[in-house]
Amino acid sequence: MPKSDFIVDLSLLQAVDPIADIEAIRALNPQRDEMEHLSGILYEDVESLRCAGYKDVSHDEFWCRGHMPGMPVMPGVIQLEAVAQLSSYFAQKYDLLGAEMVGFGGVDETRFRDVVVPGDRLLLMIRLTKARRGRMIVAQFQGVVGEKLVVDGTIRGIPLPIQAVKDYLAQRSA
Repeated sequence: MPKSDFIVDLSLLQAVDPIADIEAIRALNPQRDEMEHLSGILYEDVESLRCAGYKDVSHDEFWCRGHMPGMPVMPGVIQLEAVAQLSSYFAQKYDLLGAEMVGFGGVDETRFRDVVVPGDRLLLMIRLTKARRGRMIVAQFQGVVGEKLVVDGTIRGIPLPIQAVKDYLAQRSA
């Protein structure tokens, strides 16, 4: 894939220090512990609605032991979760959805093109193509290891009805 086809020029993503670290991400995203799949943010451009971050894939990931034994390959669903967390971070930081929390709304035209394994840095890039306040965000995304495209597609985010979920959980535990 020609470098010009990436959502963000890869040369802009070689920074040693992220512009937002895990603590800055935690301030906007609720995921913790084994469900945190975003290590840092490297690039943000509000005018073009682009953002890039990364996930440093360690040998201690919860899925390494069982997916697959002796040959750990990062599950596609975890790659999508990482993209969802990047999209949520960007939407929340700039209040693009107007929601207390962004939920995973779906994926379209997604392709997994190569494996991601422990020791890799998975660069993640999004470009929002639609931001309908209170309704939905839609973003094209790409995941890259080195200079190789490993995953791409379109992801959707929706506002989560937090109080309704809390009420439902309280009802179930009563």
